[in-house]
Amino acid sequence: MIFAAGLGTRLRPLTNETPKALVKINGITLLERVVVRLREAGFTDIVVNVHHFAEQIIDFLRDNHNFEVNIHISDERDLLLDTGGGILRAEQYLQGDEPFLVHNVDILSTVDLAEIYRLHCQADALATLLVKERETARYFLFNRNNELCGWTNVKTGEMIPNEIKTEGLHKLAFGGIHVISPRIFPLLKAHACDKRVFSIVPFYIQNCSNNKILAYEPQCDYNWIDVGKLSAISEAESIF
Repeated sequence: MIFAAGLGTRLRPLTNETPKALVKINGITLLERVVVRLREAGFTDIVVNVHHFAEQIIDFLRDNHNFEVNIHISDERDLLLDTGGGILRAEQYLQGDEPFLVHNVDILSTVDLAEIYRLHCQADALATLLVKERETARYFLFNRNNELCGWTNVKTGEMIPNEIKTEGLHKLAFGGIHVISPRIFPLLKAHACDKRVFSIVPFYIQNCSNNKILAYEPQCDYNWIDVGKLSAISEAESIF
């Protein structure tokens, strides 16, 4: 699943008349770059959620013959559902016997997507999250077995759960790519409690004590950049 529904407010004015997914890096849209990366990793069916300038994304995919993969549109034009709500809305396309990979459209990387998928299947985790040691305000907290234990905002001092002991835990930033077991759907529904709009991050934090949610930190060098803000465009164009 590719999260392509966002408003792209940090990319204005580029997104005043164009969806974030169709912002170009060296003449190639973010959406095309992610679709092709997924296709090259072996994925044959992709869900793309849409909201902001949804028709432009739908037309773009159609005009490019879906880049030779099966693409399903998860329509959020009536309401932008955030990450957790977006996954739940797309359940009909994602439910089955196999895990599914979720990829933010504004993340460009050279991470081995097939490898993170393989390791997730091998570990039989509920979710496996791409993480990295980088400077940010919000971090996931993992133990020595790379299992998620909590979350912290280092700027505000907030920690979840409040009583968590940080000794022996390491802080890692989420990289916007995760592999998820379809076992998540009944848990997501219970967490949502009839809410339509909600983030996946609080769900992970609240469910990590009873479910295996793992960190995936590549051992080899790789490129990674969040192209969600204007200042990142020139850097992305120098890398990709």
